[in-house]
Amino acid sequence: MTIVLSTPTAAGVREAIAALREWQYDEAPMQLHPGDIGWNYRFGTAETAAVVRTWSRDGRILAVGMLDSPTLVRMTVAPDAFQDEDLARRLVEDFSLPEHGVLPEGAVSIEAPQGLLLHDLLTKEGWGVDEPWTPLFRDFAEAVADPGVRIKAIGPEQAQDFADVLRSAFNTKRPTREYRHKMSAGPFYADARCLGAYDDQGNPAAVVTVWSAGPGKPGLVEPMGVHADHRGRGYGRAITVAGAAALREMGSSSVRVCTPSSNVGGVATYKAAGFAARPEIADRIRTA
Repeated sequence: MTIVLSTPTAAGVREAIAALREWQYDEAPMQLHPGDIGWNYRFGTAETAAVVRTWSRDGRILAVGMLDSPTLVRMTVAPDAFQDEDLARRLVEDFSLPEHGVLPEGAVSIEAPQGLLLHDLLTKEGWGVDEPWTPLFRDFAEAVADPGVRIKAIGPEQAQDFADVLRSAFNTKRPTREYRHKMSAGPFYADARCLGAYDDQGNPAAVVTVWSAGPGKPGLVEPMGVHADHRGRGYGRAITVAGAAALREMGSSSVRVCTPSSNVGGVATYKAAGFAARPEIADRIRTA
């Protein structure tokens, strides 16, 4: 059967998210999660549909990708298709040819889970390896401890708190109140929780959004940030613990996150919140 590459409609994105939910399991390598697409809804419904790609055969979705930027595609594959040669060859072709509408000419990156046949084929085609990232995981076999600080839900009324913390945490002007509003209007937000940690004066110190993939499946942290004025006081650990507790209450089996290995403080924060680091991974890159 022919493999079909598609840019889905808004309704089709729901199908892609449903496939991603099915593909999540605790032993899986770090991979694209439904929450990654959920977080992208901060840009809007039409904008999110425009950056999603699916690869299907005989009506079944075999792979899902999301353009995190015009030059970076994050993607994963159905668990039983990791070594599917026809799919792997089609993916390499679609990633390599700009006219196929996935990646442009020039320097580009692919985030794909370890274990895919795709990696072997990319190596043969001369693709390199980018800077390392550290995946971190925490299971929920035991109850999550109290975070030890004031935690409250970030609803529409706290949208400015959400934006202010993220702007400070990531030194950017991009997050706005609309991020919180559009994200919560997305089709997947019912499986998410957005929380804030506040200091004794009621100032927002840290925020986190966590995403469930359904009961018995791993959840995702995306994003977590601490305001620059509150760094070094344990708020990063506390808000991450609070997010983990929320996911456990929602029925998630575990939680995962991935951060650049160069972000030594971030790695230390997640470890302090009970996460264990797994072997480093890296995107595949084409430099020209």
